[in-house]
Parts: sequence; C-alpha cells; structure tokens
Amino acid sequence: MSEESKSLNFIEHIIEEDLKNGMPKNSLRFRFPPEPNGYLHIGHTKAIGISFGLGEKYNAPVNLRFDDTNPTKEEQEYVDAIKKDISWLGYKWDKELYSSNYFQTLFEWAIQLIKDGKAYVDSQTSEAMAVQKGTPTQVGVNSPFRNRSVEENLNLFQKMKEGEFDEGSHVLRAKIDMKDPNMLMRDPLMYRILKKNHHRTGNDWCIYPMYDWTHGESDYIEQISHSLCSLEFKPHRKLYNWFRDEVYKYSSEKLPLPPKQTEFARLNLSYTIMSKRKLLKLIEEGVVKGWDDPRMPTISGLRRRGYTPNAIKKFIETVGVAKRENIIDVSLLEFCIREDLNKTTDRVMAVLNPIKLIIINFPEGKEEWLEAENNPEADNPKTHKVPFSKELYIEKEDFKEEANSKYFRLTLGKEVRLKNAYIIKGERVVKDVNGKIIEIHCTYDADSLSGSGSEASLRKVKGTLHWVSIKHAIKAEVREYDRLFLDETPDSHQDKDFMEFVNPNSLKLTNAFVEPFLKDVKTGKQLQFQRLGYFNVDDDSTSKHLVFNKTVGLRDTWAKVKPKQHSNQPNKQQQFQRPAIEEIKQLGKKYTNLPEAKQQVVKAKIKELAEKVAYDELQLLFGTAVKKVGTRIAAMLTLGVLLKKGQERNDEINDFITKALEDKNELLVAEAKAI
Repeated sequence: MSEESKSLNFIEHIIEEDLKNGMPKNSLRFRFPPEPNGYLHIGHTKAIGISFGLGEKYNAPVNLRFDDTNPTKEEQEYVDAIKKDISWLGYKWDKELYSSNYFQTLFEWAIQLIKDGKAYVDSQTSEAMAVQKGTPTQVGVNSPFRNRSVEENLNLFQKMKEGEFDEGSHVLRAKIDMKDPNMLMRDPLMYRILKKNHHRTGNDWCIYPMYDWTHGESDYIEQISHSLCSLEFKPHRKLYNWFRDEVYKYSSEKLPLPPKQTEFARLNLSYTIMSKRKLLKLIEEGVVKGWDDPRMPTISGLRRRGYTPNAIKKFIETVGVAKRENIIDVSLLEFCIREDLNKTTDRVMAVLNPIKLIIINFPEGKEEWLEAENNPEADNPKTHKVPFSKELYIEKEDFKEEANSKYFRLTLGKEVRLKNAYIIKGERVVKDVNGKIIEIHCTYDADSLSGSGSEASLRKVKGTLHWVSIKHAIKAEVREYDRLFLDETPDSHQDKDFMEFVNPNSLKLTNAFVEPFLKDVKTGKQLQFQRLGYFNVDDDSTSKHLVFNKTVGLRDTWAKVKPKQHSNQPNKQQQFQRPAIEEIKQLGKKYTNLPEAKQQVVKAKIKELAEKVAYDELQLLFGTAVKKVGTRIAAMLTLGVLLKKGQERNDEINDFITKALEDKNELLVAEAKAI
C-alpha cells in the first residue's frame, strides 16, 4: 500500500473505490444538511469539515441544504446563523437549497407509493401505533388500517393535504414489514398533519414530510453521490435505501444517480453537551444569555469568545475521521486555540486585580514611553509604546509582604523586573486601619531599562511582572469564562439531569485596567494579556466601555483539577507526585509513537509542566542520547517555555538547538525551528 493510500481516511477509501469502479469524477457531489432548529455547535464542525473538505479535495460541488421539515421548531434566524457560521469557517457552498423546495415532488412520490400499495393512511392514535410497533425483541403487529384500499388511501391523503382533518387524526405510513428486526422498517411514518406556519412556505402546506422520508429523497433529487452522516443514522440506512430504491423506479431517467449513505463517528467533547434541545434549555432557564454566549459550544459562542477558524479546523483535522464513537478531551481544543493565538496575537498588559505600586525614587510628574514588542512569534515583529510613570498598578497576587526563597514575584527586600521596563525592589507597604495593604512602595534602578544594552539591564532577576501606568490606564470590563459544566459527561447520567452539573462559577466579571494602546481596539480583536491568557474584544464593547472576553488561559489549569476524583481516600499518585522534570521525561519516552491527536495533548501537558522546571534541571537533558528522540523533543518543548519566561540563551542552549536542527527526526527539527 502506498504512503498516499495509507493517509486516506475510510470515507476517502470508499470514494476512491467508487471512482475506480467507474463512477465519473464529475458525478461527485456532497452536501451539508443542517436542520434550522438551532445554532451550529462544535460537533457540527466535524461534519462541515468532512463534507467541504472532500469538496476541496476532489474539486467537487458541496450543497448547503436545510432539512426544514418541522415548522414548529425552525426559524429564519437559525438559517441566517448557520450560513454566517459556515462562511466564517471559510467554506463556500455551491447551491443553497431547502428540503421545502421539494415538498411538491415528495407529495407526488407519496401518491405513487400509495398507488403501488407501498403506503397507507393510518388513523390510530400515536400511543396505539407505538404499542403495535413492538420492541427490538418482539415483532410488531399490523395496523387495522394497513389494508385500506388504494382509493380510500388516496382520498384520505388528499383530504389531509387540504386541511380537512385535525392534527393527530391521521398519518401516512410506508407499508414495509412489521416483523423486520430493524424497528425503523416497521411501517415508518411519512407524513403528519401540522397546521403550523412554515418559515419559507407559509401556510401552503398543513401536512409535512417526516425527516427519514425527506432527507434521503432530497439527496436523490440533488444527485448527491455520497450522503455522509453521523453514526446515530446507521440504523436508518436500511430505510434510507428502501425509500431511495422505490423512488428510483419513478425517476431513474431524470435522476440516474442513487446516493450512498456512509456514517462516521460524531464529535463528542468532554465537559460539553451537543444536544440543541438541551442547549436551548440553558438559554430558556437563564443559565446563559443566548446562543452566542461565550460559554456555549456553538460556533457563534466560540467566535465571540475569541476562537479562530484556523484553530477549529486544526482541532478537527487532529481528531480525524473515525468509525467509532469516543469523547475528545476539551483540552485539545483549548491547546489548538493557544497554538494559533500564540502566533498571531499582540502582547499587551492588563491588570485584573489591581494594587497601587509607587516608585518612590522616580521623579514626580515624569513619564516615559517605553518600547514593547507586539508579538515575538511574528516573522516581522512590530512594537508599540507603553507609558511608564511614578504610580503603577500590578496584580495583588504578584506581591507578598513576606515570602520564601521559591517566591519569584515581588516582596520586600527583593528585586523583580517590570515587563519592558525597569528592575524594582520592594521597600515598604502602606496599610489601612484594618491592616490591609493599599500601597506598595518600591525603588527602581534607572540603569536597568529592559533592552537598553547596559550592564545593569542585563542583570538577572527571577521574576517579571506586568503592570499599567495609573495615569494612563483605561478602565475595562473583563469577562472570565470557565467551563460550563463540572462533569466530563454531563448528559450521560441516567439518574441525574444534566442541569445538576452546571458550573455556578462559569462567569466572573472583573473591572480591570489596560494600557492605552487598546484605546481604539476594534470588536473581535484577539490579544494576549501578558501572563494572564488570551482575550477577545466582545461585541458589547464600545470606545467608551471596553469589554474583553477571556478565550483561554496560557496553560491548562483544569489538568490540576482532574486527578481529584470523588474518592475521599488519596491514591498513591495523589500521595506522591514526581518532580515536573521527571514527568516530562516520562511523557517524552513514547512521544514519537503516539498518534497526532495524542501528541498534541501530551505536548500541551509538557508545556504546562515546564512552568515548574528550573534551567538547571533541564540542562541535564541536553546530553540525552540521539536515539532517545522523544526525550529530546520533550526537552526542546520545555526549553521553549523557559526562553519565553526570560531564560537567556547561552552556548549550551545554542548547541542543543543546533544539534536538533541537524537531526533526521522531523518532529524534533520542527520544535527546534519553533524556538
């Protein structure tokens, strides 16, 4: 088998086999068929990516077809939102179509099925039909109306269409086999009476076709070559084929290509629900503020939170196309957005929990405008100016009045560097009547300006803090989002409602201060707040009231929470935790043998652990044997984190990187190039 053949997913193998067996390439046509009864969510991106991806691969058209068969739940709002989301992801459809376009054709085919004795009008109640349909282990019983004459069925069906009957009084059923092991084949419903206004056809119809009848026949009318759907439709395939084969008899000359249904595993994400009905319940009960709430897994919610099309596409590509259902850890999606935003966002400073810092030896009234690099990851990094003055805000968490030797932030008597600025030293604090610290007084070294090239500026300190000048700071609202659910699979518990697992602290509102570079920032702009995470300018933001949404933190904080299981007794792993560098070595050992999706998860874990590693510990890995390439990759990933934290390059580091660049392993070379 060639390398190219090995790289094909199972759907592509099916298509290649069809082409090999004589299907003309210009007969390939795909579709994405959403129901306009809600907003698209992250689970839909897999189906979107598969269909449109195949269209791109084979230069084949892809239809966007709305399966709008239920007027009670469908709205134009949802149609517009779906179109916006797909366009935002970067995909273009060939034709915009609707199943409602085909209502007349479907009605005529239904008439033909009645005439051929393949459909009948049933007048039982829905409860009676459910009973006589049987169970998976017990065959069904024929309806007492199953043997109505063709004439009676035609007459009743016509009167159903003309609105002469009440809802629920009659349905049209296909006449197949009430003993079929597949319960979907036991005379399935084709039409029901619904006297509701349709968002496109208005009141033209008062009978509406069922999804199973409409979906496959819409594929056939559009001459879709490969009907791709998720695994829950696998039991429906037999019915799909039955309906298709019946109508093919009526229209084969005009519509020569019968579509083929193929199923793939849908995307399931941890700490998330994918049911539009349940997502709607979150909205209706006020847990979230709408379909585009940044806590929602909808595409519009992810967009508003700051996710990018590139990150979502990378996530879908990494997950791949599978035949079996599984749950993907949401940390992989978060890793993909971190990787993307790290390359594209400007670095700025914002203080979310401020405390005043006064530099007592800085001249009164003086201000300086210092140079700050926008994004060191960019090919041609740009800079912007940051104002510096006597009074600053820093984070409360970045100061302790007393601290041990492992505390690398600001404390009395010790030095830290202010990002893009000077080295400062804690001198004293000012407290209120209750003993709460309200001011920190420091001195600064005027010769230690970052990047000045002076000997003082090169002096090493272990901590670097972000800050904003109080005089120039802009007030902003920051919305910090956490996961919406506290359980990995909130809707999988038979004895509990998914609402019981809603995270009561999924949104935290903060009044923050940001640097003046953000004064005219536009809605949708993505940024990295130094040391805090990635943020997006919300739709609610105005020039007079800036609003930022937290997209994701700089590292996965949930990884620390997950090991805390429900047991009250600590296990051995909880009692003894290996040093971070040992965990990194262990993760690196099998890195090159892992599938790409798992590599990305491990990569994220290594980077998180690297935050706890000292250079002296990492240095020992520089001499790792050439054949232990996984360990060297782990070391390179760790080195990248340390360099971003301020570790200066030396001869040992440069030598380690140079040797990696000369290695035969592409993964190692790629990580070396990245730093």
